[in-house]
Amino acid sequence: MEPISKEHDFLAVLQQVVSHGVITLLAMAIAFATPGAARYILYVWWPRVELNANLLLATEIAMASTLMVLFYLCKRAWDNRHRLTSAKMASLLFTRHPRKGWLSSLQERNLVRSLPAARDASILSLTGYETLTAPDSLLKGVFATAYEIRVMLLNPLSEAARRRVDSLPEEITTLTFQEELAASIAFLNECRRSGKKVSLKFYDHDPFWKVVVLDDLAWVQHCHSGREMKDQPEYVFGLQYAEPSQGLFVPFYTFFLHKWNEAGHWEYDFDAAELVRRDANTGSETERAPLGLSIYDPASPPLAAARTFSSASGYA
Repeated sequence: MEPISKEHDFLAVLQQVVSHGVITLLAMAIAFATPGAARYILYVWWPRVELNANLLLATEIAMASTLMVLFYLCKRAWDNRHRLTSAKMASLLFTRHPRKGWLSSLQERNLVRSLPAARDASILSLTGYETLTAPDSLLKGVFATAYEIRVMLLNPLSEAARRRVDSLPEEITTLTFQEELAASIAFLNECRRSGKKVSLKFYDHDPFWKVVVLDDLAWVQHCHSGREMKDQPEYVFGLQYAEPSQGLFVPFYTFFLHKWNEAGHWEYDFDAAELVRRDANTGSETERAPLGLSIYDPASPPLAAARTFSSASGYA
């Protein structure tokens, strides 16, 4: 993992300086305005109020309502302070709800734009389509510029893939699964031809987490059985350089590394478009088999398979 760029540090410090300056100016404005407001209330407003019962009642109601709102805001600020502390302890930087609004989308785009160029990119997913090749993917460009890319996807011929397809709505079929997988392989093949170091493996067990790691950030989603990935919340965790053991970035990155280094996974041979299994001790090839995607032709032009498929499958 590389340290955060100096430019990113400078912008963060500049943002803190500006925010402190604005708060200081606001405090000065309130301090200078308070004596004048007090004189107005004592010598102008109160003489009018004490002689008018209706105006007195309206003032009391307005004051009581104002105090209730202030107390409510203070309580919310206190509760949010504890939530902010908890989020900081977990290294939680961003959350995305499936039914996100325009503000959440803007925050997510700003987070991606602030990322320095990633050297290492890793993904543990189902088909990889929503991350690697979907037209609205925010991380596709980051993967395209990374030097080393490691990807683990669900084996389309495994029993786990069949169960996953069967648990989802009827419009989601094995064909849509294979189409999205073929698009992801085509994208990775193009990255490989451009000189990047690309490795692709397939796992056979039931998916539990979708994890995308870009240097010091991790995007995480839960692969809930019977629910599409696009309907699942997404969480972004960051590495805390001062205390690397604190937060959830390290556990999720370790989870990916553990799965990646497990013995027995199929590796993908891009040149032959075949699956290869290797001996856990010697690393020598012990078995070779076709991938089994009839819709994918390795001899076709790069990204020919990455046409715009229906994203209703939501595999990610």
